[in-house]
Amino acid sequence: MTAVARARRAATCLRLALLLAALVAVPAEAQRGGRGRPRFEEPGENPPYDGRWTFVRIRYEMGLAAGAGGSRGGFDVPWSHDYPRGERNFAQIVGELTTVRTRPMQHAVLRLDDPQLFRYPIAYMAEPGYWSPSESEVLGLSTYLRKGGFIIFDDFRDQAWLNLERQMRRVLPELRFIRIDGTHPIFDAFYRVPDPEALQSYGRAQPTFWAIFEDNDPRKRLLALANRDNDLSEFWEFTGQGFFPVDLTNEAYKLGINYLVYALSR
Repeated sequence: MTAVARARRAATCLRLALLLAALVAVPAEAQRGGRGRPRFEEPGENPPYDGRWTFVRIRYEMGLAAGAGGSRGGFDVPWSHDYPRGERNFAQIVGELTTVRTRPMQHAVLRLDDPQLFRYPIAYMAEPGYWSPSESEVLGLSTYLRKGGFIIFDDFRDQAWLNLERQMRRVLPELRFIRIDGTHPIFDAFYRVPDPEALQSYGRAQPTFWAIFEDNDPRKRLLALANRDNDLSEFWEFTGQGFFPVDLTNEAYKLGINYLVYALSR
């Protein structure tokens, strides 16, 4: 990396830190619901497609195959974990720090068998341990990924991994998750993150990162990425509320921006 490139990257990192500091100063009321997580509300109508990058969250039904049970005390159902503050805060940071045209206050919630999904290159799923897709959703995700889509699995731990593996074998029977580390280009797509596993969301649980590649070849296209034992969107959701240290929140945004830039440019 040249001296100019290093200087630009350092300046961007500083700008991210300053933006997070500014978000900390935003009143909790502006973040909808203060420090606590609001009760689940049905998403409104999705914004019309206009070509700008839009955060797309996958909605799914829970079933016995996933070992699911209810809406977790009347608050957010699993697929909606960190919704909508996580995507709003993330989109705002993306718009401020990159050249990606974003819609900070608008986001979409789609099912995997919705034809509208093919308009968007990146999809996000929370709590895949509860995910029990129908056959039409399996076909929808399989087609989406094979035609160039990219999905991020986030916010899960422990035995949830077993369900994610099982369901992805239905989606892409010939492909498998492969563990990746800080040497993979996705961790240097915009910010250099040499040790992504250092960011921990679940106490002593050790985060790891797992990817599905075309033809099971890490040199080929990345179709899916799983933040195992991690929860990046938790940091995004509570930005500005003093719940997490700014430096850790900073790292969570770096990873998310890397995922976005990598998926849009490869």
